[in-house]
Amino acid sequence: MINSRWSMVDSLRSGCYGLRTKDYGLFLVCFFICTLGLSQDFKKQFKQAKELFANENYSAAMDAFRPLTIYDRANPYPEYASFYYALSAQKLGFNTVAKEMFSQTKSIYPEWDQLDEVNYWLYKIYLGQREYFHALKLSAEIRNNALMKEIDAMKRDALSKVEDVEILKMLMEENPNDYEVIRALAYGLGKSAAPADTALLDSIAHQKNWNKKDFITLEDPPLFKDVYRIALLLPFRANSLDPSPTKKRSQFVLDLYEGMKQAADSLVGEGVRLDLLAYDTDHDAETIKSLLKEEELKTADLIVGPLFAEDSKSVQEFSEINKINLVVNPLSFNIDLVGQNPFAFLFQPCHKTIGEKSAEILASKTSNKNCFVFYGESPKDSVMAFSFIKAALSLGVKIPYAEEVRGETSGKILETLATATEYDEWKNPTQFKLKLDSIGSVFVASDDPLIYTKVINSVETRGDSVLVVGQENWLEDNSVELSKFEKIKITFAAPNFSSVNGKPYLEFRKKYLQHHGVLPGPYAQKGFEFMMVMGRALKKYGAHFQRGLSQDGVNGVLTSGYQMQLTRDNARVPFIAFLKGKLETLNRP
Repeated sequence: MINSRWSMVDSLRSGCYGLRTKDYGLFLVCFFICTLGLSQDFKKQFKQAKELFANENYSAAMDAFRPLTIYDRANPYPEYASFYYALSAQKLGFNTVAKEMFSQTKSIYPEWDQLDEVNYWLYKIYLGQREYFHALKLSAEIRNNALMKEIDAMKRDALSKVEDVEILKMLMEENPNDYEVIRALAYGLGKSAAPADTALLDSIAHQKNWNKKDFITLEDPPLFKDVYRIALLLPFRANSLDPSPTKKRSQFVLDLYEGMKQAADSLVGEGVRLDLLAYDTDHDAETIKSLLKEEELKTADLIVGPLFAEDSKSVQEFSEINKINLVVNPLSFNIDLVGQNPFAFLFQPCHKTIGEKSAEILASKTSNKNCFVFYGESPKDSVMAFSFIKAALSLGVKIPYAEEVRGETSGKILETLATATEYDEWKNPTQFKLKLDSIGSVFVASDDPLIYTKVINSVETRGDSVLVVGQENWLEDNSVELSKFEKIKITFAAPNFSSVNGKPYLEFRKKYLQHHGVLPGPYAQKGFEFMMVMGRALKKYGAHFQRGLSQDGVNGVLTSGYQMQLTRDNARVPFIAFLKGKLETLNRP
């Protein structure tokens, strides 16, 4: 039955699409079946996979468990393999991938006697991703009393970091008898001076026989300073630097830093003074722990770094204990870098947000609502594709076909989109298995040239009006001529787009060239923009700027700026396309 869901081309001949898209939660299993062959020695495979897991080699464990997740009468391990595959993904920080697989395991094996464990890990992931309503609903399904103490402790910790009191009120409406929800709401109300909130706190304290004063912790007023300190914990690798003009191992970090310094100089003209404190982490955990002992760091208003997820644990703890805002990596789209630290946030939009915003722009630009989806095998591509599909379906877009593409299967894109059935007298294709104008768009959740070049070539061969939505990284590669992007009318999600003809960019480039004698590269540009946005946020909202960023945001210099959303990433995602040979913005986020 599962294979028939993916017999797309045959079903299209009769005008019927093969995939019922409301079941997108089954994509993982479907893709595994489409792309993997199975060995029959299941016991040996499972033992080897468990050994990899036990040795904390989680990436290899995922690869080993993956073929065992597929149902086979001779395979006694599919539910266990699915569980350990998801748990391995969670250990690697791929929480969205883990969530999809845990949810799928529940759906496919509803009678499995280990569902409490599945629900426990799902609950933990939901809390970590601030999906509190899902988490609390899930906790009610757990029957193992031995888990309840830990479940309540995680709930208390997560809810204590919810800053929006309205969310806590809604949680109590849905969970009126949940002690931890009521307690978190009481503390939330204690931070508010609004009469209605004070009255509600009075009511709760009376009902629970609590001392109201224990919950009153009004937030500090905005803190404005003459000079703001920004600590840069970056892997400069100073020991490897030499005076030669050749590129250095840490060149991208050096470029990022030079951009930040230029921004600090420019901000003086806007009445903002920044003191940049640069520390060399050397990409070494012990070095970072040593740096965090510096008393000077406790005076910082913002910490930037250490860039790499594996180096960030101690910095996250330092940030939370000392209540200092933190951006682990201003270049990253990985929301897992934020963790549960209420002072950490992502400067870029996360992959989930890009998927959702792509669905919005695509739904607004196409009248034919049939959309094909292709994405790569990396977790980030899966996250982007799943969030796109979910948002697209809610907006009335239909997803008749979605496929995970690997290097060895990328040729299937051409077969799917551009297999010709009729030709003219010069042997040019005039009709295809996938009928002309039968779909309106293609979404590509990947920056792999093997994938997007084949989509582009297929759409060009077809010659019909198919809108392709892709990623800004495509423009940095030479695999496709720029003229082809305009010919096919490709739209790019471009959170870092800067118009090279705009006055702000030309001024930035001129000053950089005057100071360094070379034109700025992309990392210098991104470092400049990041620091300009952060400097303006500090000027507008003070040292405690996160609430202001979530309410009004701040405009950028080269980009559209920053607007923090509940997921603690950037909600502003511009989309661009070539118009008369120039890249232009299609929306105003």
